[in-house]
Amino acid sequence: MNSTSININRLNHLLKLYKLSKKDLLANLNQDRKKILSETEVFGNQIKISVLKKIDELFKKGLGYYIDPKDIKESKEESIFFRKDKFNAELSFGAKQIVTHFEEEKIAFSALSKLADFKNERSLPFFTIKSNPKKVAEEIRKQIYPGFNKDRKAFLKSIITKLADNNVLVFEFIETWNKKEKANINGFYLSPNVIVLKRQKSYRRETFTLIHELGHYLLNVEEIDEKIGDDYSAYESLDKIETWCNDFAYYFLIGEMDNVISNIEKASSKNDYHHELIKDISEQTNLSEYALYTRLRINDKITYNDYQSVKTEFENKYRHNEEKLRMEREKEKIEGRASQARAAKPILSPLYVNTVQSAFIEGIIGESEFCKRLNVKPENIDKYLK
Repeated sequence: MNSTSININRLNHLLKLYKLSKKDLLANLNQDRKKILSETEVFGNQIKISVLKKIDELFKKGLGYYIDPKDIKESKEESIFFRKDKFNAELSFGAKQIVTHFEEEKIAFSALSKLADFKNERSLPFFTIKSNPKKVAEEIRKQIYPGFNKDRKAFLKSIITKLADNNVLVFEFIETWNKKEKANINGFYLSPNVIVLKRQKSYRRETFTLIHELGHYLLNVEEIDEKIGDDYSAYESLDKIETWCNDFAYYFLIGEMDNVISNIEKASSKNDYHHELIKDISEQTNLSEYALYTRLRINDKITYNDYQSVKTEFENKYRHNEEKLRMEREKEKIEGRASQARAAKPILSPLYVNTVQSAFIEGIIGESEFCKRLNVKPENIDKYLK
């Protein structure tokens, strides 16, 4: 069988979810095709199975989804895209794929929690943008700040664990270099208790993003963020909610060291822009030096022109390091040396792991789903059941 009939209403539902027109879908399907697909070939009474597979490469629902005769009603519970119209990003298709995937993960997790009789009541209080972000940060630090760790990945993981203790579920996703549809987002918050992070080259930046999204959780305002505002020009353009979340993230991570930043002499060439002091504070807080200089600019502790000079210095250093890594990879290829880097795995929240473990032990899910959800091999299951 080369063709099949589908429930066109289900395809239209996906287009509405992703905010795509029929022309948008056709344009995507016709990329790199010599024989262009017509609208009738995609939205007619019959569709080639090969074309349907191409459609499902985008939406990842499984072919059975499109054939099911039962219509789907638009629901705010299904997606943030039905709950909200505008976001802090012009979302790429890859970003929409990621958000939709974790909406489904959120729904699945909620179902598993109920079946496994896990209680996920909120333990952290609600706040509003009228709340002082510094005072809120001081209060929340007492509950979830894990203690400083100079190992940046370990520090990030420890915050995720503390959030799990307070029933906030954090997912991390890793985008491979060869992924066709790139996600132009750094993080987002899905009500009632899910934060999603994109793995960054810098764990400091990823940690700042996590605490920024925690700010959204505390305000209970859903958002999808592309830029977190660690650059002064980006910070200036933020709305009140994004500014609040940024300030909260800074105060949460800086802690008592904010007294040094607030009382510092204005940075200039005369004092070498406090490079050594800023580096030292960065090492003690896991806030990047760049983020600290941005805070100096916000506090008017450095002129705009001097801030731009420091920013250029950081950008040149970053480009130099990137070029150095690129040349090392090229050298490995030329010399035929295999890269020693292992395939990266996302950080798993203990809240997620414990829920999946309980669901498996109680027979709610089988071995294959257990392994799939925790990304483990069947022979290693026992390690995850201790």
